[in-house]
Amino acid sequence: MAKAIHTMIRVLDETRSTEFYRKAFGLDVADRFDFDDFTLIYLRNPENDFEVELTVNKSQSEPYTHGTGYGHLAVAVEDLKAEHERFEELGLNPNPMKEFHRDGALMASFFFVQDPDGYKIEVLQQHGRYR
Repeated sequence: MAKAIHTMIRVLDETRSTEFYRKAFGLDVADRFDFDDFTLIYLRNPENDFEVELTVNKSQSEPYTHGTGYGHLAVAVEDLKAEHERFEELGLNPNPMKEFHRDGALMASFFFVQDPDGYKIEVLQQHGRYR
């Protein structure tokens, strides 16, 4: 059976992006591989093995466009309200918290935040299928 191991996004500034993911999600650099034309940075935390792979293309000077295909990355947290407050205190500009209900029951509580390159990240309260 297949196991998800990472997602990759292209970023302009390694320092700015690694700092955001460290502050926001506690992801630290697990590995860094520098090549002539690009650098790969793998981020993870002790909670699991899934990684965010940042790719810095050295020839890229303009922000990337996300087109109509990119949706979002999602993470689950134990205390959504506390995380939202922490993001606000860090100046990460989280969107307001929202809830989805289905058949009269809470399906999801969440908020979105964007990284320095404009990638959307959904932060969900651990609940139901979101663990």
